[in-house]
Amino acid sequence: MFPEIKSQFMLDPNIIYLNHGSYGACPKPIFKSLIKFQKELEKEPVKHLAYDLENNLNASRKALSSFVDCHSADIVLSPNPSTALNTVIRSLHLQKDDEVLTTNHEYGALDKTWEFICKKRGANYIKKNISLPLTSNKDFIKNFSEGITKKTKVIFISHVTSSTALILPVKEICDLAKSLNILSIIDGAHAPAFINFSIKDLDCDVYVGACHKWMCAPKGVSFLYVRKNLQKMIEPLVVSWGYDSDIPSHSQFLDYHQWQGTRDMSAYLTIPTVIKFLKDNNWSKIRDNCRQINYWAREQINKTLNKDEICNQKFLGQMSSIYLDFKNPVETQIHFYKKYNIQIPFIMWNDISLIRISIQAYNSEDDVLRLIDALKKEFC
Repeated sequence: MFPEIKSQFMLDPNIIYLNHGSYGACPKPIFKSLIKFQKELEKEPVKHLAYDLENNLNASRKALSSFVDCHSADIVLSPNPSTALNTVIRSLHLQKDDEVLTTNHEYGALDKTWEFICKKRGANYIKKNISLPLTSNKDFIKNFSEGITKKTKVIFISHVTSSTALILPVKEICDLAKSLNILSIIDGAHAPAFINFSIKDLDCDVYVGACHKWMCAPKGVSFLYVRKNLQKMIEPLVVSWGYDSDIPSHSQFLDYHQWQGTRDMSAYLTIPTVIKFLKDNNWSKIRDNCRQINYWAREQINKTLNKDEICNQKFLGQMSSIYLDFKNPVETQIHFYKKYNIQIPFIMWNDISLIRISIQAYNSEDDVLRLIDALKKEFC
């Protein structure tokens, strides 16, 4: 733990918070920036929204594009990854019997989105089973690629899986997709500030990431990247003034998606402050320290529970998922929280029960020991 950083977070000090991966947590300097923009909005709404907003959004996109390494005109800001991916998925011209290949480790809400669209189009959403334990990139790629057929039009895969907390080899999968002329769509909800990556290097067609998770932005800050030659294919989720604009900008992509009606966009405007906070606090060092605590924590918890590891350590960052026997995840999580003041997700994934620990700058070995003590009392 970094005490000087922990003091910057507003989390309840009476709660052991091991669930950063779900919704993140926003430090005080970043939250202060959010309030500043909200005050500007209320002080002079027309000036803020009509005169200043475009320049402020451009500044945020420029800072963010530098952080994830892409061109600023190739990303638009979105309230969450689900909205961004719905925008893309609903725009695809899938035909009857086309296949979308994914894994059985994807985020449930996006599974539902794909299933909804595939049902309407007559296409098929194919979940390739990636069994555990996961031990090598080579085995993953071989297993996943066996699901590709002549009908595969889209590959959809998480950069970091939600339930199982695995960092997947998406670069190799994107290269494979490109070689076969298959559209690659990457769900990077957990990736920004969780791992170092470059969108240019990944060379994917679509990438979606959340800033309100591991980047510690305010809630409701995500982004959608689309390769430039595909941008005209992406239809706006909400048709508004940017559609066939009377005053078009240099980018139809931005016109269609950046403004979709009146709303408070203050959270988007904090992105330069978010990135400055990460740089000023040497976040790469903090992230490396958190990883080491996570590796140690996983080992100690598995030893306590007498459970096998779900993967090789190289697939992990600041999160680990661990086998644990329980029946009802919602009831168990609430009971655990109320009894022990520990916030940790209990997950049912493919009929397998898991807990997932997240280690952020405000966590320490003592938090993990408190968790282990509670697990002993409830499950040993």
